[in-house]
Amino acid sequence: MNTFSLSNIPLSKFWTFLFNQGCSRVSTEGGHEKWTREGLTRPIIIPTHIDPVSELIVRNTIRALGISRKEFISEMKQI
Repeated sequence: MNTFSLSNIPLSKFWTFLFNQGCSRVSTEGGHEKWTREGLTRPIIIPTHIDPVSELIVRNTIRALGISRKEFISEMKQI
């Protein structure tokens, strides 16, 4: 049984995950951060005024990075 949820991930852990994936913070505008890395077709936008990170943002990030849910969960358990 999977006990890990894609919702309620603390913003600090999500930042660590993005750094581990090779992403870098490009800019911050208002309450949003723009992250990118080599090979992405579009930047990842993270709202910083909402902590914890919503499931919608997590799912969009997983899709943009091209990793599976299983890989994401495995990485988050190590952080």
